[in-house]
Parts: sequence; structure tokens; C-alpha cells
Amino acid sequence: SASPLMQQLIFFHDHALLILVMITVLVGYLMFMLFFNNYVNRFLLHGQLIEMIWTILPAIILLFIAFPSLRLLYLLDEINEPSVTLKSIGHQWYWSYEYSDFNNIEFDSYMIPTNELSTDGFRLLDVDNRIVLPMNSQIRILVTAADVIHSWTIPALGVKVDGTPGRLNQTNFFMNRPGLFYGQCSEICGANHSFMPIVIESVPTNYFIKWISNN
Repeated sequence: SASPLMQQLIFFHDHALLILVMITVLVGYLMFMLFFNNYVNRFLLHGQLIEMIWTILPAIILLFIAFPSLRLLYLLDEINEPSVTLKSIGHQWYWSYEYSDFNNIEFDSYMIPTNELSTDGFRLLDVDNRIVLPMNSQIRILVTAADVIHSWTIPALGVKVDGTPGRLNQTNFFMNRPGLFYGQCSEICGANHSFMPIVIESVPTNYFIKWISNN
């Protein structure tokens, strides 16, 4: 993970997995003990206590999953006074970006074909124009599409926003370290839909200011 939101998503995944392991062990133990049943209760007609237990206990377990899940949903949706706003427009089969805060810097970002790729590049993931954004800053991204539904997705940042024609969706993220973060369009929006890569270059703020000045 490269953002606090993605860290929280990983923590929630581990939390849910721990609950699943506990349920699996309990059910596995009960099923295993059925092989050694002595039929001591074969004339039993009812058991209100055990029925109450196996009704209430799963409800409590679901609450332990639901409350952290709801908290995380609200965290993902929160917009906290962004320092930079980036607009992303999905096309077939490339992304357009606009830095409307800085003299309307605009560029298109295409995937680099395999025959033009450098030796240290990633096939089907590298682009000719990377997004440059400052680290340790709150970033807001506005996502839309010009033709069909696309989805702007960066797994390392825990960001997935659908780009729908005629609609503007927004989310925010915070990068806590420098580096290159890769993503792709994650919608089934037609032929070659997976070949719409996204590359974010996370840099210190002073490098970002220099980049903005040179553009």
C-alpha cells in the first residue's frame, strides 16, 4: 500500500479473514465430532436454547464485520480540503488528464506499444505521459468518460472510480511515499478495454512545482 486508505482496506481484509478462519474452524470441529456421535439425544424433540444461540451468534459476528466496513466506506468517500485537483477523462482506448488548478495543463496518456517499450518498462502498463502528483498532499480526482463506461483504478492507492459519460465522479487519495504506481481501466467496456494503463509518478512537492513550471 502507498496510502492510508489502502492500509485501512488491508486491515479490514485481515480482520474479515480472521473471522472467516474462526467460523471455519468451529464448523469443521462440529462436523468432525458428528462422526463420534453416541446418539444420546435421538429422542430430543426441541432445543430452544441452542436455536437461540445459533441465531444470535451469527448476527453478532455480522455486526463485527458490518461496523468496520461502514466506517471504511465513509472514509473512502470523504473529501478533505484537497491541495491538487486532477480531472481524468476516459476515451477508447486512452486517458486524458487536466490540471485545472495550474493554467489548464492538459495531455493524453497512451499505452506504449510493446515494440517501442524500453528495456526497463512494463509491458501493457507503461504510458507515454505519466501523471505527476505531489506526495504527502491530499489529491482530489474527478473522473468522467467521453464514450463508454471506464474505471480509473490504482490498487496501491485503494482507488477505483467509475467514469460514466455525462456524469462526474470524485474521490480523494493521499500518497505517503514517492514512487511509480500502476493501474488500469477495470471495466469491461469493449475490445482492448484492459489496455488503458494509468501511471502516477509520486514526487516531493518541490519537484512537482518545478514540473508544473516547466509545463
